[in-house]
Amino acid sequence: MTTPQSRAALPSPADAPVQGDCDPRFAAVREVFQANFAAGSETGAALAVHLHGEPVLDLWGGWRDARHSQPWQRDTLVCCYSVGKAVAAILVWRLVERGALDIDGRVADWWPEFAQAGKEDVRIRWLLSHQAGLPAIRRPLPRGSQLHWERMCAALAAQEPWWPPGTAHGYHSNTQGFLIGELIRRATGARIGAFLQQEIGQPAEIDFHFGTNPEDDARTADILPMQQPPDLLRSPPNPLQLLANRNPPQIETGPGSQNSREYRAAEFPSTNGQGNARALARLYGALATDGAVDGAQILHPTSIARAAAEQVYGLDRVLGRRTRFGSGFQLAMRERPLGPNPETFGHFGGGGSLGFADRKAGIGFGYVMNQGRAGWQHRHVRRLIDLLYEAL
Repeated sequence: MTTPQSRAALPSPADAPVQGDCDPRFAAVREVFQANFAAGSETGAALAVHLHGEPVLDLWGGWRDARHSQPWQRDTLVCCYSVGKAVAAILVWRLVERGALDIDGRVADWWPEFAQAGKEDVRIRWLLSHQAGLPAIRRPLPRGSQLHWERMCAALAAQEPWWPPGTAHGYHSNTQGFLIGELIRRATGARIGAFLQQEIGQPAEIDFHFGTNPEDDARTADILPMQQPPDLLRSPPNPLQLLANRNPPQIETGPGSQNSREYRAAEFPSTNGQGNARALARLYGALATDGAVDGAQILHPTSIARAAAEQVYGLDRVLGRRTRFGSGFQLAMRERPLGPNPETFGHFGGGGSLGFADRKAGIGFGYVMNQGRAGWQHRHVRRLIDLLYEAL
């Protein structure tokens, strides 16, 4: 781990300057993005924005590693944490569009083993809006169980809901991806990582992955040791949240384990999607317009509107504070704005990674970084968003 004494000997941010393209209108955004490295807010990061379907910002800078020996590159991948939840939900909506799933249908109609312990009538929509009552698994699981897809899905199928499904919501931090991914597998026969590439990654050239190959390691940034920023907005964890994060043991997978080949190859759609800012801007840029990017249709406008429609807004039984969700997306709220427009939707990831779409302004936004820290929203990322809107 880098110490204060050794930090002084590391190459400075100026040795890995910000690169990429920037529309002159957004020069102030680029300046602050660059300043974030000098201020120590980021070690390596990338920012990309599409405006009305056209790229106007595509920036990257800093370092992929703690020793500052590997500059961030144009195609660098990094773990985006919960940003992947919305990507997984988009795949569900694609299946809804073609009639392979019914958003208001019962999960058990596609996944018969799920019809246990009072879950016979759980609806697919509730998986996407965190209303299924399955944020945690009560039965202790062996260490490393998160690496075993069938074990996790069997445990979720057997788990009794923590509240009557559909009556409340609570953030399914580590379980939602398994629930969505198994539903997709039952409907298509494909694992979610392969399905993502088949449906979106390859046709739309969106460089986002659930599970990467060994050859991708050379371009993947390390997640760095956790910092606790002074502007962290966080509520104390409640017992259910602690159980969700501790069973199986090490499901939080601290810095170092995220950088292993085993972790990067695994499919945790809730927490370990690997991507870059350009991929998120392309994806959300499509959702902010007509649903297509470079001729590849991500979702049809009707589906986008349905997915972004509010399903729940109020006290979250897991996080212990107010949250607001559509069917697969976090929605803007006073406590967690995504620009000035209340209809904006997207998803944060741990440490400040973020993708969102603003259909009113025509914005698709992507931000990723490798500095480990708790929480979703951070002041320096919010400042970039504010400057973006000020320039419009």
